Amino acid sequence: MSVVHIASPSAWEQARTSGMYSAESLAGEGFIHFSRWDQLAGTAERYYAGVPDLVVLVVEPGDLPFRVENGYPHLYAELPLSAVTEVLTLPEALARAAG
Repeated sequence: MSVVHIASPSAWEQARTSGMYSAESLAGEGFIHFSRWDQLAGTAERYYAGVPDLVVLVVEPGDLPFRVENGYPHLYAELPLSAVTEVLTLPEALARAAG
């Protein structure tokens, strides 16, 4: 089952250049925040309201070191781009999540 992560276009472009995605939270908190599809709208509203042009990385966890804490998936490592199956705009992802 895939999980999702909201990112800025510039962070995604930097990841495409380096081959790995690393959110600011990895350095500060030790992990990258993710959401399940059913959590996406709440996460977007709570943390990203009014922020334009966001993208959503759709990720297949596979063998990555994810932990579910407080109901949310957290990745305790950089995200290899090979785990990203799609990149959607936030409106596209919200529409998909609403189903």
